[in-house]
Amino acid sequence: MGQTPITLFQFSDQSDLSKWQVVIDGVMGGLSKGRILLNADGKGVFQGYVSLENNGGFSLVQYTFDPRDVSSYSAIELKLKGDGKKYQIRVKSDSSQYYNYACSIETTGEWQTISIPFNKFIPQFRGRDLNKPPYPGEKMGEVAILIGNKKAEDFKIEIDKIVLK
Repeated sequence: MGQTPITLFQFSDQSDLSKWQVVIDGVMGGLSKGRILLNADGKGVFQGYVSLENNGGFSLVQYTFDPRDVSSYSAIELKLKGDGKKYQIRVKSDSSQYYNYACSIETTGEWQTISIPFNKFIPQFRGRDLNKPPYPGEKMGEVAILIGNKKAEDFKIEIDKIVLK
């Protein structure tokens, strides 16, 4: 759309992680673990373990911010280094919205720049698709990264930045 890209979050050794929150399946009795921290290079690291015990099976980190107008953008771009596993990128128009819009990505184990058009984000509630249109790309107030591949596994994903394009 010709709009200058805008950085939603750039990790650095000075980053304030107070608006990043880990949510695990413990809300449903699960035993998965997750944490977000800064590594020596100033990248965000979301790591932990997904457990399937007690109906568990996911770990998520979310960045919440004051909802902003994103109507002049058409995609969200993440620079990240995964561990070869599948993750889900989620966005919300507002952090109080009960459902999210989700899109799965594959990581390679190398640094990647992954651009996801807004219309690829499908509405979901607790992992189930909703009969609603894709993400409208009007407002955004939350971005999250989730792992929940229906298997017990360790995970680690490094994040450099999240940009609107």
